[in-house]
This record gives sequence, C-alpha cells and structure tokens, in this order.
Amino acid sequence: MSNENILIIDDDANILEVLRMRLKALGYYVSIAKDGDEAKKALSLNNINLAIIDLRLFGENGIELMEDIIKNYPKLPIIILTAHGSIESAVEAMKKGAYSYITKPFRSDDLAIQIKNALEKQLLTKEIEYLRSQLDAHGNFNHIIGENKKMLEIFELVSKISGTDCTVIIYGESGTGKELIARAIHQNSNRANGPFIATNCGAIPEGLLENELFGHVRGAYTDAHESKEGLFAQADKGSIFLDEISNTSMTFQIKLLRVLQEREIKPVGGTKNIKINVRIIAASNTDLQKAVSEGTFRKDLFYRIHVMPVYLPPLRERKDDIPLLATYFMSEFCKALKKDVLEFSPVALQRMLVYDWPGNIRELRNKIEHAVIVANKNIIEPGDIFSEKNTIANVFNSYKDAKERFEREYIENLLKVNKGNITNASKMAKRYRADIYKLIRKYNINPEEYKMHFSKW
Repeated sequence: MSNENILIIDDDANILEVLRMRLKALGYYVSIAKDGDEAKKALSLNNINLAIIDLRLFGENGIELMEDIIKNYPKLPIIILTAHGSIESAVEAMKKGAYSYITKPFRSDDLAIQIKNALEKQLLTKEIEYLRSQLDAHGNFNHIIGENKKMLEIFELVSKISGTDCTVIIYGESGTGKELIARAIHQNSNRANGPFIATNCGAIPEGLLENELFGHVRGAYTDAHESKEGLFAQADKGSIFLDEISNTSMTFQIKLLRVLQEREIKPVGGTKNIKINVRIIAASNTDLQKAVSEGTFRKDLFYRIHVMPVYLPPLRERKDDIPLLATYFMSEFCKALKKDVLEFSPVALQRMLVYDWPGNIRELRNKIEHAVIVANKNIIEPGDIFSEKNTIANVFNSYKDAKERFEREYIENLLKVNKGNITNASKMAKRYRADIYKLIRKYNINPEEYKMHFSKW
C-alpha cells in the first residue's frame, strides 16, 4: 500500500467517485473537494502529496485555483483534468506550474502513470533538497548553480566523495568551474575547518613549481635568505587544489608521485622529509589518459590521482542552466554596482541560448558584468551582451548545423514542457507521434529524463 494522499478537486460528484475508487484500488489515500474552499480546508488538515484539479469548476477558474494552491504549497505537484476542447488552457496551466494534464475521458493506466511520475518527481525533489541541505550544513554550495541533469548528478557525486578522503581529479574545459567544485568538496568534508590552498600548475614556471609547492630551506640557493614553507605544508590538515596538473613536466611528476605515495615532502635544499596530512584535488582541461598514451603524463601518477574522477560539462551542454546563471550573475553585479535589478529581453535570452560559449561560465559571467555596466535601460538587450564582431561567426553556422541545433533544442524543450509525455508533446507541436519519435531517435533523446522536473540548487 502507498502512503501518498491525493486530493481530487471536481464539482462533478460522479467524477469524484470514479476517481476515488480508482485511486483507492491503486493503493492511495484519497481526499475529495467540490470547490476551492473545500480544497483549501483539505490541504490545511491533511498531508497532501498530489492534487488533481478539474479545469472547469462551477463558478470557479481551475487555473486560478491552481495558482492559489501553488502559491501556498509550491512543491505540490498538480495534474489538470481537461476536456479535449480545452487542451490549450491545460498547456497554459502547465506553463503556470501544473505538473501535467490528462484529457477526459481517460484510461486508468494513463492516469496511474501520470500520478506515479508526479509522485516520483516530488520524491526526487525532496531528496535533492535534503542533499543540498546536507551540503549547505557543512559549507557554502550556493555559488554552484544548476538544474541540468548532468549537474545534479555531479552534486550527488560531490556529496558522496566529500565524506571520504580520497584523491579527486576534476576534468573540464577552461571556465567550467573546476575550482568551485574543488572548494565544495573541501567545504563539505571533515577537513572543512582546515585550509584550502589552490594553485595553477600551468601558470608557474617549471623551475619555480617545486619551490612553490614544497618550499625551501635557508641557503638552498643564492637568494634563499630564509626558509619558506611550501603550499603543501600550508595546506596541512586541509586540501590542496592543483589545477592544470597535465602541464607539469615528467621530472616534476616523479616528485609529485612520491608525495602521493609516501605522504611526505622534501623542501628544496632540505635533507629531511616532512610528513603532511593533505587531501589532493587535481584538475585538468585535457584527457590525462590520452596524455599517458601520448607519453606526456606518467602512467603511475595517472593511476594515483585518477581515483575519483569528476567530469564537468561545458556550458554548451547545459544550456538550460544559462537563464539561471545569467540571472544570478546579473543580480550579483547589480548589487555590487548599486543598480536596480535589470531584466533580460526575450531576444537577449535567445541569443545567449544559441551562442556556444567557448569560454564557458567564466565568459558568461564576464559578458553579464559588461552588460550590467553598459545597459542604459532596465532591460538588457543583445547589444549589451554581445558585439557582432565576436558572435556572428559563432551564431551563424552552416544551414545543416543550424537546422539540427533547432530540431534538437525544439524537441528537448517540447519534452520538458510536457514532462516527457509524447502524446501531449505531439499535440502541442501539431505533429504526428511518429514525427516526434523520429526526432527523438535521431538525436538519441531519452523522454524518461524529462518526466522529472528538477528544482534549482
């Protein structure tokens, strides 16, 4: 038996009874209401997990009632009941927060699937919120924003590895937020009270890298008038983040391998090894396994640091997060510059969505900062973000590429709006179901992934 309690709101006594019997047969508890007042009373007295609302209530507007319920119970999934002639209204209800809709007369198995998916979505949302609360209880995770499926999987992985002391390697293009993830791992670990030391191995000349990381003793070389503590020693009882580790020389890699094996360092010019208690988090914008095969990275070091890999997607693979990220950066810069909060025009948002963002999140942040500074109105337009010089080649690819990008993004957005329901998607697109399935197969899209709606982290 299920413990979920479902509220049915309908002014037709026959529909109420039929739904009550069908849902009880499926193992759900059922509460019923004939109008908005009874619905609000039921919601206040019971722990309701899902509501089913008839779009056409006598003397009431089902969408307005739904909006009122969502305002007070924002996490409650709602399924709209509608007749065939009111599908456009049902779509409008989904845009305003309904989970999905089902047309009357409906089949029992269709209703059961809709309810099951909606309840699973609610359960997943609760699990994600619990996960985030666990992360936030140990450290600040709020600067990492995303509701993209790949990012949510990364958040879950971070929550698991943060509780261990294993070595981590983070892969991702420049600007994808590797250091943010490294900080999150540290802040949510049992080393959170210790230091977090970050360094870019690719930005330090080869001759200085060993000195920077391991330190030196007095007299180690001509200008070494005093001993200097290296970054590994400074990170004791904490974590050290080694970015661009792939850019180190084979000679230095041998010394780093010894640190990982023995957990001790030898300062430049020193004769004694110093034990260290440091968690190592490395990062690379290139494939280290490929570097091993090409002979530019040591295989034994690769296996030492490739204990727990984390792969960050580029921004072009998580475009559904662009509006969230852009709004976050815009609000932060408006606050810093003491400007009223701005808005993005629909055209500006569209331009951001078709742009490939070769510089990833760092580029997006920089462009939004520029837009906030130069915007003359309370709305950010495309010209505030982009100049034709640096975007025209990026936006206008070949006709074939542009067509395929449109098809993919159209079908993904269509499935997102319809929560993965192919029938509803085909109705909204005014295409045959076979056409929708053809596009789904063409772009290897899994409709099941769109049956869950993820909340913002």
